[in-house]
Amino acid sequence: MFGTNKKPQAAPPTMNGKAETIIGANTRFQGALTSDGNIRIDGSVEGDIEVLGNLIVGETGRVIATVKAQNVHVSGAVKGEITAMEQLEISPTGKVWGDITAAALHIEPGGLFRGQSSMTTTIDEPLLLEAPRSGDDKAPSMG
Repeated sequence: MFGTNKKPQAAPPTMNGKAETIIGANTRFQGALTSDGNIRIDGSVEGDIEVLGNLIVGETGRVIATVKAQNVHVSGAVKGEITAMEQLEISPTGKVWGDITAAALHIEPGGLFRGQSSMTTTIDEPLLLEAPRSGDDKAPSMG
């Protein structure tokens, strides 16, 4: 009745295109993984991942790696540094431990993120955010 029919989670709308490479739930991979296309990980990967397309870590996916991809969607667990050129999305079942860099970050309720984040942008910092500039360096006299 309520939540008993659990459907496999489809790729989020930001993740256009189908995965060209799938690491299955019963597969373990150690080393450098690179691809010009999209990758879905439902198994275990340890090492470095560099994807020109999108990376999806499924609910059963376990990743310990330095990750770089266009978009990253995490429904499983990732430990390591993540760089998403566009968007990093953490679903309610997703867990990320490590520092992230992304143009956009979306964490759904229930998702976990532990680490530091920085946002990449091509927009210059507005003048209003600069520290005030002092005209003179003299301390006020108490005189």
